[in-house]
Amino acid sequence: MAVRRLDPVLVDRIAAGEVVERPAAAVKELVENALDAGATRIDVAIEAGGRKLIRVIDDGCGMDENDLALAVERHATSKIPDGDLTNIATLGFRGEALPSIAAVADLTIDTRAVHAPHGFSIRIEAGDKRGLTASNWPRGTRIEARELFAATPARLKFLKTDRTETAAVVDVVKRLAMAHPQARFALAADDGALFDYPACGADAAGRARRIAQVLGEEFRANAFEITAERGEVRLSGLAGLPTYHRGNAQWQYVYVNGRPVKDKLFSGAIRAAYMDFLAHDRHPALVLFIDCDPRSVDVNVHPAKAEVRFADPGLVRGLVVGALKQALAEKSHRSSSSSARAAIDMLSRSAAASGPASSSAWRAPPPANWDLRQSPAAPSGFSERAQAAFDVGAPVADARPHEMASLSEEQSFGAAPPDSAPLGAARAQLHETYIIAQTHDGLVIVDQHAAHERLVYEKLKRQRAENGVARQILLIPIVVDLDEARMNALAPALDELAALGLVLEPFGPGAVLVREAPSILGAVDHRRLVADIADLLAEDGDARGLSRRLDHVLATCACHHSVRAGRRLSAAEMNALLREMETTPGAGQCNHGRPTYVELKLADIEKLFGRK
Repeated sequence: MAVRRLDPVLVDRIAAGEVVERPAAAVKELVENALDAGATRIDVAIEAGGRKLIRVIDDGCGMDENDLALAVERHATSKIPDGDLTNIATLGFRGEALPSIAAVADLTIDTRAVHAPHGFSIRIEAGDKRGLTASNWPRGTRIEARELFAATPARLKFLKTDRTETAAVVDVVKRLAMAHPQARFALAADDGALFDYPACGADAAGRARRIAQVLGEEFRANAFEITAERGEVRLSGLAGLPTYHRGNAQWQYVYVNGRPVKDKLFSGAIRAAYMDFLAHDRHPALVLFIDCDPRSVDVNVHPAKAEVRFADPGLVRGLVVGALKQALAEKSHRSSSSSARAAIDMLSRSAAASGPASSSAWRAPPPANWDLRQSPAAPSGFSERAQAAFDVGAPVADARPHEMASLSEEQSFGAAPPDSAPLGAARAQLHETYIIAQTHDGLVIVDQHAAHERLVYEKLKRQRAENGVARQILLIPIVVDLDEARMNALAPALDELAALGLVLEPFGPGAVLVREAPSILGAVDHRRLVADIADLLAEDGDARGLSRRLDHVLATCACHHSVRAGRRLSAAEMNALLREMETTPGAGQCNHGRPTYVELKLADIEKLFGRK
């Protein structure tokens, strides 16, 4: 078959498939163009998930007659003024968005440049460009794309339902809104307005307000600020507490120079940072912003610009992991407010289900000088002396909240009463499992096993860091065969693995010799261990596979050597546990990601009883 040149319209439709694979991709390109134009207000409207209509209106700088004529041409852009592809300082730069959308939809553009006497309009129907006409459009630009993919029914057939496509558009606009709080974002669909985010400041406070607008005040209340810098790379944003976790990674938002990205470099770094605090099937919620020199990052490695490549990926990964770990060590002693709210909601439902007597509409007058002997519900046939069947012993802690601490407790706290401490003073132990402590404005319920498990785990990690990893010399060295790719990935990490107790030596082409292994691992499959580490190194350059395995062993040891549920503790033991929790990193959750304590404010408790 002879080689022939394709029709220009067909070429445009093929190119459009790389940029506009669904309506959300078209919305992303148009909104990015509006942001690059300096817009402070962006209104987006869609119909039928974007298939019938996509409309984006902005108040940016607009375009004059010449710019509008070139904007719909292939490979025409104003965003690379010097032609340097290594210095991209804008969001949209490919020069293909408008012509690609015009190739698969009916496109209409109305625009007016600043100080221009009037605007201009252009219309393109399935790649057929009409001439420019004068327009009375005010400052800014309006772009309408109708009947998306009508000229490419094969692509139209693979679109999802309107609900799914609308959700994808919502996600795209929200991601861009969080990165650009200086602009107002509004989105409307078939059923009306979906959201309208007022403009916030461009500083850190404004960014935090915008994140709260998008993700809710609950996320903001359960997140901590993170700021770090290494070289010319700066990291900022909000990271959620480990106890505020999700079942998937949809609430992980990462931006590079204001551009939303989904890259395995960041997903691996986030997973490594939260590894000690979350179960393997749970994911943290966070919003991270990476700012760096545009020359140090390549944003043109993906047709939709969803992935990036850094000149020094190790530096960026180390910055993210290190900053998150340090912040978690300082902040993760907190327990998320969602745990307390869940407890309050559960108690409220239980009270509501108990009948009219618990209804907030009914108020019983407080009895005065109440006496059991005068009560109609007083049991008959019982003497007033204590019954042996009800003698469960004295409380294991001071159950009188009004009493001051003992002398030993006062000395440990100085002159202040113990309930002035963050986790308060122990007052009782319930079911030999839960510690009840009183704080200055509420109470704390502690799971003694989960709390002590975290304390023991952190202690074991400190001991390993101070004394190193004990090694065990193998009586008979083990030969592990590896392919070339895994051998090349493993070779640069031999020194790092030796520091973790795994001593490997090259053993001819395609094999390594295991000389020593960490003794704490016990009877481990060394071949499987080395192969897994090599796979991690070949995939993303992560040499911490062995470290993760060691941490898992330490976590198992901590679980089996911690205070078990069912053990009765004295008041001194409970208070000592509370004080150690206050100074231990990550004490707000156990090694499996479960909260170690729940804090209930006095105001919430009073609401349960109708006192407020």
